[in-house]
Amino acid sequence: MIKLKANLISGRTAKQGANLEAKTHTAYFKACSYCELKSSDLEKLEVSEGNSLKITTEFGEVVVFAKANEGNPEGLAFIPMGPWANAVLNPDTHGCGMPGFKGVPAEIEVTDEKPLDMKSLMKKYLE
Repeated sequence: MIKLKANLISGRTAKQGANLEAKTHTAYFKACSYCELKSSDLEKLEVSEGNSLKITTEFGEVVVFAKANEGNPEGLAFIPMGPWANAVLNPDTHGCGMPGFKGVPAEIEVTDEKPLDMKSLMKKYLE
């Protein structure tokens, strides 16, 4: 199985921010449960947009949808802020109340698993 090493970052997006008040709805799921990679990185993984990717870091793992973004340099993965990103980001807030959203080494691979909806994801990580 092909695994891509990447630098994972997260941040706000307009769609993610617009759906903050309805986190259990489909619009929030669509706005947050994906990982953007440059199309050449998707080609390396032999995956198309919409297929599932498993993102693994030292902090955890999560399954999200693949999405192309030509603005990303090769080796840079972006997941919008939210529960899917939080599952794999550094939870240490260093006293400021915000986890580390940038520069997390990640390994990305194709999976047959499907991304969990927000309620299922929360249940998984609260167990």
